[in-house]
Amino acid sequence: MYFLDEAAIERVALGVIDRTLPKTEWTHAGHFAAALWLCRHRRELTQSDEIRTLISRYNEATKTANTDTGGYHHTITLASMRGAADYLAGHPENAPLHFVHSALMASRYGHPDWLLAYWSREVLFSLPARRGWVEPDLALLPF
Repeated sequence: MYFLDEAAIERVALGVIDRTLPKTEWTHAGHFAAALWLCRHRRELTQSDEIRTLISRYNEATKTANTDTGGYHHTITLASMRGAADYLAGHPENAPLHFVHSALMASRYGHPDWLLAYWSREVLFSLPARRGWVEPDLALLPF
């Protein structure tokens, strides 16, 4: 298990929202913990412009510059949020998030390179994909 209880998941999400989460905890697993919690508890923050603002401000607070080569990446963020929402929808409404998260991390989403099944590296890591949504060029997303 990545997170032992609901409080641990919530701590990550609220830490991103209030910009207090230590940067060392903003890992692949941490991203999905926050995504699941936001999908369940703060749906309004999962909208395209809202999630961009939320993560960009968190990055700035942790001294991560949002540039053309680093920091916030819009296509990766939106694809991951959609994947988290889809995965969460496949579980009962009252399923504990830390169990959903552990299952998600054991799925294809748990591999940091899962997006490369849908986007070529060149397209996914392009400037247009960093700045805005770019459709997959290899395969349709399953959600």
